[in-house]
Amino acid sequence: MKEFPLYKKEKLCSVVAIEQLFGRGGADFSRLAYPLRAVARNNPRRKSDAPVAFLISVPKKRLRHAVDRVRMRRLIREAYRLQKGAYPVAPGLRLDLAFVYVADSLKSYASVAEAMRRILSSLSTYYNESPQSDC
Repeated sequence: MKEFPLYKKEKLCSVVAIEQLFGRGGADFSRLAYPLRAVARNNPRRKSDAPVAFLISVPKKRLRHAVDRVRMRRLIREAYRLQKGAYPVAPGLRLDLAFVYVADSLKSYASVAEAMRRILSSLSTYYNESPQSDC
């Protein structure tokens, strides 16, 4: 059962890191794979030893009912948990990653998992092949 755990240290909680991620010129990587949009940034100053810290955002503007937002957060978290090991990032990188739900209605787990697979694949390719600076 504990083959694919998610730890507390993988959660992106820092207000400063989140502001830098969504601020002007803050993201290194942005990818839309409907119904998800991913925004990522290399953050070498993060103190956590997890290679990727992530957050999930499901806007109230998109899904009005709280139960629907919670359900989509759970589906996105589960898709990430099951697929994160298949797409490793280069050693030494510290990535801040945000998943934003962009659909206006509930989607199935299959569509969320496929979007997650495409995002993680392109994220892994981007950060493993391109030279990164530590600024």
